[in-house]
Amino acid sequence: MRVSILALLLVLGLAGCGSRPATRPAATDQPIRLTATLVKPTEVTLTWRDTQRGVAGHVVEFATAPRGPYTVLRFAPPGETTFTHPDLMPQTSFYYRVRAYCGPASRPIDVTVPGGRPKGSDAQRGDDWATPRRIGGPADRHTVRDGSAAAAPTDLRGTVMASNGIRFTWTDHSGDEDGYLLESRPSGRPDFQVVAVIDPDIDSFGLITLPEERVASYRVRAFAYGRSSNLAAQKTGADPTDR
Repeated sequence: MRVSILALLLVLGLAGCGSRPATRPAATDQPIRLTATLVKPTEVTLTWRDTQRGVAGHVVEFATAPRGPYTVLRFAPPGETTFTHPDLMPQTSFYYRVRAYCGPASRPIDVTVPGGRPKGSDAQRGDDWATPRRIGGPADRHTVRDGSAAAAPTDLRGTVMASNGIRFTWTDHSGDEDGYLLESRPSGRPDFQVVAVIDPDIDSFGLITLPEERVASYRVRAFAYGRSSNLAAQKTGADPTDR
């Protein structure tokens, strides 16, 4: 996944999304219950259950110590409740957590890039267009944590800047976001997937596209992290290739 470095270092987010749980949480007050199963000596499968309504998806993270630092494995869509972490270091303890995230998305736009090898004009243009930045002025501010559609980014535009590059700009309407998610749905695919995590207070971002994203729909989501699940841990076994 293509993510900003600063976004990977975000370890806060204990202030939950504003949606109410569908059922009363367990005594631990953790609406997300996570289990980790060692299915092979160096492979762990995670399964979780979330009792909250209105979440936009879940962030799957791992570390090799209980206090982290944690690394993002996947931004999973809301209907996804399992993830397999393969090819792990043998005889090592791995710790996992899952966090819900919420927040409204912009209307999607369709963008087509030419693809192929970079052209001379691409090099002349430089890559300054891809730098995340704040370009817009003040706008009305809404919270992303109460499910309000008013906090959604508007006026999303995608400008083709290179044979494999798109500059996205939008109008920001949120005042308490943990960041933005750029989501892509390549032509022929059924669902949007997170392709970039962007820092707060940014409204211009450049994406270097993959070949399958030459024709795709895009949207931007202002998001906030919800509360974390319980920690689930497993220790891997010996490397099965060692004899």
